[in-house]
Amino acid sequence: MAVDYEQAGELKIGQVGIANLRIRTLDVERLVEEMRSRVQRAPNMFGRAAVVIDFGGLSQTPDTGTAQALLDGLRAAGVLPVALAYGTNETDRLAQALGLPLLAKFRASYERADGAAPEAAPPPPRREAPAAAPAPEPARSRAAATAPAAPAASVGMIQSAPVRSGQQIYADNRDLTVLTTVGAGAEVIADGSVHIYGPLRGRALAGAQGNEKARIFCREFHAELVAIAGHYKVLEDIPKELRGKAVQIWLEDEQIKIAALD
Repeated sequence: MAVDYEQAGELKIGQVGIANLRIRTLDVERLVEEMRSRVQRAPNMFGRAAVVIDFGGLSQTPDTGTAQALLDGLRAAGVLPVALAYGTNETDRLAQALGLPLLAKFRASYERADGAAPEAAPPPPRREAPAAAPAPEPARSRAAATAPAAPAASVGMIQSAPVRSGQQIYADNRDLTVLTTVGAGAEVIADGSVHIYGPLRGRALAGAQGNEKARIFCREFHAELVAIAGHYKVLEDIPKELRGKAVQIWLEDEQIKIAALD
C-alpha cells in the first residue's frame, strides 16, 4: 500500500504574521492532527495563533457542516480560525453561514506564479495642442533637455533602534535593515530582503508580497520564525549548529534554506 507523505494542508505565513492554511485535502481529522503537531512543536509561535482558512485549493467548496467541524477541530488543536480566504460566491456564502469574515489579501500570493508585483499599465498618450516652434537653443541646453532622466534609486528602510517584544516593523515595497536587535516576540517584515546586524530573537519575514528572490541575513540567529514569500521555518526545525551563528536564509524549490556566513 502506497504511503502518502504529502501534507493535507499547506501552512503559509501572511504579511502581518497571520497564518494562512490552504486546504489541499479535505480530511478534517488529518488537518487537525497536523495543526496540533505544529502547536506542540512551537507553542510560542502557533499557540492561539490567528489562522485564515483557504479552501481555494479544493475542486469543491465544503458544506457548512464539514467546514464547521474543521473550525472546531482547529480550535481544539490550539489555533484560532478568524476568517476564510476569498474565493468564489460559494466561499462567500459559506463564510456567512459560519459567521466569519472574508479576507482577500492571501489569494494573490498563491495565484501569482512569479511572485512579482503587478505592473501598472502605462498611461495613455495625452493629446496636446500644437505649440509654436521654440526659439533656437544652445547645443548644450538641447542635449540636456533630450537626455533621459536617471531612474530614481530604490531606498531601503533603516531601523536604528532595537525592535522590542510586541513591536512590528514593516518595510513596504523595499528592503529592511535593522542595525541592532530584534527581540523575542518582535516581528520585522519587508516586501524585499531583511538585513539584521544584531541578534534575531523574534520573527523575520522577507518577500511578504510573494517575492521568492528575497533573503534574510542576520548576524546572530535565534529566530522564533523566519519566512520568505510565505514559506517558513520555526526555531525547532533549525539545526542546532546554526543557532547563534551569522546566517543567510533563502528560498529554493519552495523550501527554506539556511547557511552559515563565512
